[in-house]
Amino acid sequence: MTGNDNVLSPQMPSAGGTPGTTTELVRGILDDMQRLGKQQIDMLKSEFQEDLRRTKRATEFGGLGIVLMTVGGLALVACLVFVLHEQFHITMWASCLIIGGLLTGIGVALGLTARNLFESFNPLPDKTFTALQENLTWKTQPQA
Repeated sequence: MTGNDNVLSPQMPSAGGTPGTTTELVRGILDDMQRLGKQQIDMLKSEFQEDLRRTKRATEFGGLGIVLMTVGGLALVACLVFVLHEQFHITMWASCLIIGGLLTGIGVALGLTARNLFESFNPLPDKTFTALQENLTWKTQPQA
């Protein structure tokens, strides 16, 4: 017997299953589990930040649409209605209809753009949850 016969290798467990080999294998499994957990948490954070950015962008479009419909509907309608009435001799009700329809159309277009942006993604991190569920399923299955 040489001095190196007592050195245990995690790749090649001895036939007797000595405590050093088992400990190293368990430590390796735990390290791998910790690394996988950290990677999944990092992936969850990244996916959440990406979805938050998209949500912020869609909210900006929606907010801009609401602001344009409200402010444009209140401030410019009165002024533009009088301009149409005075300059083009259009009746007051027709002037109101033209300006109100134009501003409402722009606001609706921006609102639809915001809705389409919200529908184009799911704000929940589906990819990460699916991967985590697969890993938990794998860990809970009995070993053959």
